[in-house]
Amino acid sequence: MNELKSTSTLIPSARSEGDALVVSVSGEIDLNNSPELRGALFGLLDKSLSKRVILNLENVPYMDSSAIAVLVELLRRMGKGPNKVFLTNLQPRVRGLLEIARLNTIFVVTESEAEALAKTS
Repeated sequence: MNELKSTSTLIPSARSEGDALVVSVSGEIDLNNSPELRGALFGLLDKSLSKRVILNLENVPYMDSSAIAVLVELLRRMGKGPNKVFLTNLQPRVRGLLEIARLNTIFVVTESEAEALAKTS
């Protein structure tokens, strides 16, 4: 496990674990701060060279369509194939947004980081 530093308060912690980049995201993500999340997330990805990304959204009570756009861009950047981007610990409002947009079918949604890590090995 290798701790990584983020340039954003939206990402209080990040680490490389095996072939996965595990990122904790915190706060409401909307049009005002989604560019900051994008920059910090892609900066970490560039440093880690990970094959998979696990986003822990436990501390994200709300996200709007601009945050969803960042997630979709991340998925595109990770390339084709299954099990590239995992979303864990979704709060009900965020889970509902993903389900309404039917994005829960293109991301791997798990209950915990441990479950996502087990799927990445």
